Amino acid sequence: MTSSANESSLQPGVNGNVTSAGNIKAPATSVRTVPRQFRDLLALEDFERHARRRLPNMIFQYVAGGVETGRGIAGNFKAYQQYAFVPRMFRDVSGRSQSVDLFGHTYNHPFGVAPLGGASFVAYRADIAMAKAARAMNTPMILSASSLVKLEDVHQANPNAWFQAYLAGDQPRIDRLVDRVAQAGFTTLVVTGDTPMLGNREHNTRSGFSMPIKLTPKVCFESAMSPRWLLGTVAQTFLRHGAPHFENTDAERGPPMMSSKVRNTHARDQLNWKHVEAIRKKWKGNLVVKGLMSPDDAFIARDLGVDGVILSNHGGRQLDYTVPPLHTLAEIAAKKGNMKVIIDSGIRRGTDVLKALALGADFTFLGRPFLYGAVIGGQAGVEHAMHILRDEIDRDLALVGVRTPQELNAALLRRAPFYDVNL
Repeated sequence: MTSSANESSLQPGVNGNVTSAGNIKAPATSVRTVPRQFRDLLALEDFERHARRRLPNMIFQYVAGGVETGRGIAGNFKAYQQYAFVPRMFRDVSGRSQSVDLFGHTYNHPFGVAPLGGASFVAYRADIAMAKAARAMNTPMILSASSLVKLEDVHQANPNAWFQAYLAGDQPRIDRLVDRVAQAGFTTLVVTGDTPMLGNREHNTRSGFSMPIKLTPKVCFESAMSPRWLLGTVAQTFLRHGAPHFENTDAERGPPMMSSKVRNTHARDQLNWKHVEAIRKKWKGNLVVKGLMSPDDAFIARDLGVDGVILSNHGGRQLDYTVPPLHTLAEIAAKKGNMKVIIDSGIRRGTDVLKALALGADFTFLGRPFLYGAVIGGQAGVEHAMHILRDEIDRDLALVGVRTPQELNAALLRRAPFYDVNL
């Protein structure tokens, strides 16, 4: 897949143009023109601040919040602060490349879009926007089973997208969904294990968010005070596509998001490794297990023959005080065998990506910043977020003293508790 025009025309500071394979050529004479609406977006943290202004508080809290005390989500960020670089000097770092081979595909960058349930109720057709942005940047995007856009439509927008399933412990239901995913053309299936039941998201109750949405006076008032979301997302969705449904939780279409019927979460607490083993035998494509934090679980997945695992605590949205996956990464990566080890939760900077790769990750995923990009500017907003992260990674590779992600290793890091403070 070749890069888009935006992909090959970089911002100031990047060492030249990126080819379709992700290699960097001689410095370019022109730079990418940043649209005026994005000029205050200099880092991924900025996207959250801008998106918050556009969304009703209940919707923003749904996206940004964790569970209970919030220690799980805070711990994810804190984990990356506990490492510092030991950069190497006087090394030729010209000709840098961010390209990474993963499941037989060469991606231009070592990051992708994590699954985001309900994304298209946060930003108009966000799943499509993120899929198209990922395609333009040649980086993976994972569609959530809790999406409001048909998986077939997302695959059409991006044939390299992955699909992430929330499964009940019911093999016939599993088989029907797996068949649907295969028939749609997906080649990578992600099975999530950290949702036997939903976490205690008290912030949703406090903000007035519920599923299905209840049209209380508070909800109506907040919606009216956020006209860009109300008209640009809700109204446009109803006018162009009808009432949003949970399209992909099962082989059959799920209930409307606004109805009294809730999506089917029955028997998710019965899902176990026997079901994963059965999926492995049935599914002919790449099989990834997401939501693991324990080395023991990662090694069970390895022995069952999965192609990869995603170390994740669901962005701090399930069990409070869950260990940040960064803290078990090195132990798992040391005994991964042929299995790919991928990580999400808490990554916000190019330096975070480099730290994860240095500790043994093969790839990284981010969620919320790309959804905020869709809120701010649709596909262009998501691509702008990706451009920022790409540029940071390029700069950081040079300053650390390496040319490629494959050259990163733990010798370039030290535990640094002195950085573990609020600046």
